[in-house]
Amino acid sequence: MAKREFRVLIKYCFLKGKNTVETKTWLNAEFADTAPGKSTIRNWYAKFRRGEMSTEDGECCGRPKEVVTDENI
Repeated sequence: MAKREFRVLIKYCFLKGKNTVETKTWLNAEFADTAPGKSTIRNWYAKFRRGEMSTEDGECCGRPKEVVTDENI
């Protein structure tokens, strides 16, 4: 299962009022081999508590994937 799909499931549990332990137990029962770790679930719960309800990856600074310069053209 993709990371984004797990994030949606974590958000679902958060909105249902489950805590991180209940969420981890449920995900382990349903997706034993691929369930995210405790720290991942805690991090997403913290984001949801801050009001960041998006399940997408955020922008990250750093080197762009493609660099356009006169030398490359």
